[in-house]
Amino acid sequence: MAGDYVLAIDQGTTGTTVLIFDREGAIRGRAYSEFTQHYPRPGWVEHDANEIWDVSMRVVGAALGDAKISARELAAIGITNQRETTVMWDRASGEPVANAIVWQDRRTAPTCDELKERGLEKTFRDKTGLVIDAYFSGTKVKWFLDNVEGLRERAKRGEIAFGTIDSWLVYKLTGGEVHITDYSNASRTLMYNIYDLEWDEEILNILGVPREVLPEVKPSSYIYGRTSPSVFFQAEIPVAGIAGDQQAALFGQAAYEEGLAKNTYGTGSFVLLNTGTEAVPSREGLLTTIAWGIGDEPVEYALEGAIFITGAAVQWLRDGLEIIRDAAETEELARSLDSNDGVYFVPALVGLGAPHWDAYARGTIVGITRGTTRAHLARAALESMAYQTRDVVRAMERDSGIRLRELRADGGAVANTFLMQFQADILGVPVEVPEITETTALGSAYLAGLATGFWESREELDARWKLQRRYDPQMDEGGRERLHKDWLRAVERAKDWDREE
Repeated sequence: MAGDYVLAIDQGTTGTTVLIFDREGAIRGRAYSEFTQHYPRPGWVEHDANEIWDVSMRVVGAALGDAKISARELAAIGITNQRETTVMWDRASGEPVANAIVWQDRRTAPTCDELKERGLEKTFRDKTGLVIDAYFSGTKVKWFLDNVEGLRERAKRGEIAFGTIDSWLVYKLTGGEVHITDYSNASRTLMYNIYDLEWDEEILNILGVPREVLPEVKPSSYIYGRTSPSVFFQAEIPVAGIAGDQQAALFGQAAYEEGLAKNTYGTGSFVLLNTGTEAVPSREGLLTTIAWGIGDEPVEYALEGAIFITGAAVQWLRDGLEIIRDAAETEELARSLDSNDGVYFVPALVGLGAPHWDAYARGTIVGITRGTTRAHLARAALESMAYQTRDVVRAMERDSGIRLRELRADGGAVANTFLMQFQADILGVPVEVPEITETTALGSAYLAGLATGFWESREELDARWKLQRRYDPQMDEGGRERLHKDWLRAVERAKDWDREE
């Protein structure tokens, strides 16, 4: 084996984390840096893809320094990424044609409305497992082609590449040699047939996207290429694992069996349920998505509930309202109250995701009185994460026929013990937090390690999953139902707010 470590690049919505794992799955080095969020118009969210690349490489260097190793000691690199964020770049120069359009961006909502009015919802769902929504990449690609001068013609000539952030990073890491994505990311584009495992010609024609811009699709655990020494610290290292952040977290949580589920609490929250090699169509506003593909093994699927805003609501309290200094302060504030006193915060700051799917919903706070304080807003923001998760879990149970026995939790917010206990209370099932909560990075490292023989099997990885803390429900059934009923009343107030009459 060429190296004793696997490096994982976790390229998220607000920053890049790099972790370095040893053969035992222990973290030996880490680094993190945020990057700039651009909001050129209401509802628009953009990133500078070049800045993401520069920040990511700087963080890789810092993580190598933290681990006190050189790049040549790496056996493999895994990549996990914010999904659906869309980059288009010039193949010759490697320069983006414009800022990347972020998954949160709502500028293509009118395009989605038009597609729905044409009666195309069933076509898209039956082929992609997704709903027609501005969340996904397909309508973002169409927007680029329609709005960047001359881009469509250049795209047809094969001069332009489209990719989600994983594709962009691999392209840059390999010195422009490799233009690929994996099954999990492809399944989030609204253009990939998750049953036939190929880009769908009918959908490409509907969206007006030329096949020439699309990356090749490979398994999630596969050697895609090697880093170019000129860009990666004078080392040629296999880039061998890719998964969208939520699928990577499911893999890192060792949820390899049908019926196991996890929730990742990040900028948004994402509940995934492993459904095995069978894709389960949703009747409840959930997404049917590819979980991963391992080498030549059959592709495995998941049901997903995508919640757009959870941790970002706390960021808004900090940066927008400036009523807290940091996210950790919310726990103390929430605990200072005996109850929410009827205050609910529906954080539909960029619309509502699963299971409601309302692009025109907007953030709403209800139940405010003269006695309402910043503690109520902090508590309401935390509670909203748990209510939204319950909405998704119940929909998931109805779709799959599987009653959840437990929920594995990861992401930054698992450090908030008030939130984790409230989540268990409002769900009525235990919430389990693993020792390694950076499961997104861990999952991509595992995928890369499997492809290169660094780790032998999923059984070996499953044995490494260890429980840090378990939260058992303490609330009675009547209490949780009363709270949730009022939450749903608040959600109804938020819906359809931004639609012009």
